[in-house]
Amino acid sequence: MRLDDFDPNINVEDQRGRGGGMFGGGGGLGGGGMLFAFLPMVFSRFGCLGVGVLLVVALFFSGGLGMLGGLGTQQGAPTQVSQQSGTDAQSSCAVNAESKASCNAFSSAQTTWARIFQASNARFQAPKLVFYSGQGQSGCGAAQSAMGPFYCPTDQGIYLDTDFFQELSQRFHAQGDFAQDYVIAHEFGHHIQNLLGTSDQVARIQRQSSEREGNAASVRLELQADCYAGVWAAANKDRLEAGDVEEGMTAANAIGDDTLQREAQGRVVPDSFTHGSSAQRMQWLKRGLESGDPSACDTFADAQ
Repeated sequence: MRLDDFDPNINVEDQRGRGGGMFGGGGGLGGGGMLFAFLPMVFSRFGCLGVGVLLVVALFFSGGLGMLGGLGTQQGAPTQVSQQSGTDAQSSCAVNAESKASCNAFSSAQTTWARIFQASNARFQAPKLVFYSGQGQSGCGAAQSAMGPFYCPTDQGIYLDTDFFQELSQRFHAQGDFAQDYVIAHEFGHHIQNLLGTSDQVARIQRQSSEREGNAASVRLELQADCYAGVWAAANKDRLEAGDVEEGMTAANAIGDDTLQREAQGRVVPDSFTHGSSAQRMQWLKRGLESGDPSACDTFADAQ
């Protein structure tokens, strides 16, 4: 995808090289921050597989959303903490090729959604993109590589350790620039859900219902973020190149709950799904791509 012109005025925070802490701070979990100390152990083997309760509790207390199936570094793998960091968007986005690609996709998503909101006479508030290496801090608690990319509604931040893209390409064979763009666009989709109040609705469902119902609500939230990623791509179809759509579909297929469960534990447990099956994720990404219409992304109205 031809994205090479990020807006230098986007809100970028760079925590790389700062060391980071283990537990939450700044409006995060407080005493509940201990929960996030255990998340790397849980998420390092493909996220929410078999740990639906923990994810629901984490979402309830922290509001952290959209870890794309919890894909992150393997437990026990050495973490290389980069000492490179920037002081503003321009320098942070220039740290490496992955940083620049992330800023390009983030900036494009911001411009696209600001335009969509303006057309609907709705108020748009831009999020921030936060780079960290190994571990960092978010308004939802500790940010750690094993959690994968995620969105924190507390501080409206999209948190990213760009080393994730290596695993996406090498371990899950989801290669190409559009696969990376899809990751950013998906997390930006969670920001849109936060602005529209959808995230709060799902949080209420999770607090008031059973684990199974809470998981089902989480699936719908994640599939809608996939659809929103497709809407963004459709709005920028003049930037798409041959093979981009296939790259996105490959990524969506690779991080479906059923695919990850089958690889991790040799069996599939649909009631524990929190992000959706591979077929569902591809379906809703495709719907967004083909419609280009956010209203077509009502996963809560459509039967799954």
